[in-house]
Amino acid sequence: MVSLETLENSLFSFVQILRLILESISAFCILLGLISTLKIALKGFRRRGIFPFIKLRMNFGTWLALALEFQLGADILSTTITPSFLALSQLGAIAVIRTFLNYFLNKELETEANLQKRLEDKSLID
Repeated sequence: MVSLETLENSLFSFVQILRLILESISAFCILLGLISTLKIALKGFRRRGIFPFIKLRMNFGTWLALALEFQLGADILSTTITPSFLALSQLGAIAVIRTFLNYFLNKELETEANLQKRLEDKSLID
């Protein structure tokens, strides 16, 4: 028969591995975002000789928002195995901060997308 302690240790190990996977995916998202943003920058600079700042911010910001989602998932998993109130409150504060960062990043991306659309519409009219 499997003891409760064995089950707890298995759960702890599983959550730790899953948390590491989520944090790795988050770091990978940032790396992919950096690579794709650099590609856009190089293409824009070669074609027009200008730096497509808004497009770069929107692209990289989208990747950062995705990375933050994975980090938040990792934080939530951590709370399932954290025994102390202090550790739970610290993780809660981190989760709140990341959620606010993600919210405001998404708002900024939405504003940038609207600005980009207006600029494109204006250039079609002119």
